[in-house]
Amino acid sequence: MLRLFQPTKIRQNEMQFKSTEKATPNSPAGDKKWVVTRRDFLKLSGVALSGLAFNPFASFGSGKTSPSLIRFGMVTDSHYADSDPKGTRYYRQSLKKMKECVELMNDQKVDFLVELGDFKDMSFPVSKERTLGYLRAIESVFQKFRGPTYHVLGNHDTDSISKNEFLAAVENTGTAKSSKYYSFSSKGIYFIVLDADYRSDGSDYDSGNFDWKDTNVPAFEQAWLRQELKSATLPIIVFIHQPLDGSGNLYVKNAASIRSLLRKHKKVLAVFQGHKHAGDYNRIDGIYYYTLKALVEGSGSENNSYAIVDVKRNGDIIVTGYRRAVSKKLLL
Repeated sequence: MLRLFQPTKIRQNEMQFKSTEKATPNSPAGDKKWVVTRRDFLKLSGVALSGLAFNPFASFGSGKTSPSLIRFGMVTDSHYADSDPKGTRYYRQSLKKMKECVELMNDQKVDFLVELGDFKDMSFPVSKERTLGYLRAIESVFQKFRGPTYHVLGNHDTDSISKNEFLAAVENTGTAKSSKYYSFSSKGIYFIVLDADYRSDGSDYDSGNFDWKDTNVPAFEQAWLRQELKSATLPIIVFIHQPLDGSGNLYVKNAASIRSLLRKHKKVLAVFQGHKHAGDYNRIDGIYYYTLKALVEGSGSENNSYAIVDVKRNGDIIVTGYRRAVSKKLLL
């Protein structure tokens, strides 16, 4: 039996993602595309929970439905610009699509809303002032969300402006304006936001001075990440724009090194990513990598894409996709 979600009439047909896992004996192969188990997580995790008032994984094995620990919304690759469509990208429609996303997130009262990069785009001839205008326009819609908001830097966010100019125009709740990568905690989960917008020499993407195929998490950010992973006393979820679960032009060049860091510290529940507009899903070394489909792709509200992530107290993660976004159950 195919186990899907039908949250509202907004929800449309979904594309199944291939899984890297084999079907379990009690699960038909078709179900495996949607229902993913990770029974070995607790054996691998060793998460330090001594400082918590409760153990977020305490109900594992109880046979009872686990209550929610936190619910957050996510959206990616809105690429907003006052520009004519190019191929399958409908730049102008991103304002309306983002408005729908924010209204649903407010209605669902999620704990926070995060966008996973490529928030805005640019038009030609290139103008910094126009680009900043596009950024302010999409941010004004995003900020209609009645709660904390967070941004992940994507390559198009620096296509004609600097990272500092982007960060000065957006609100990452409780975070310094200059922070390109950062962390925060909420309701028993520790969230790490990575920035892979660096060239191989460690220099920043800046005002279009970059190669989108040369994307890296540099050594100094890895040192920061290593310390974050080491000191965290909560289960961890990671946000990044460019995917970490593969190799090639669409992926972080040193993705294997970053995956090794995440695996070594054995606290990471999942990584949520953008950039790959068609979306994707993988499980590698016990960590789930979910790539959300791009909002900018396709014309009309039926081609919108956003999701709510529900983290249960037993460590299960339920991704409820809206419009084109794919729902998944990531089960402990």
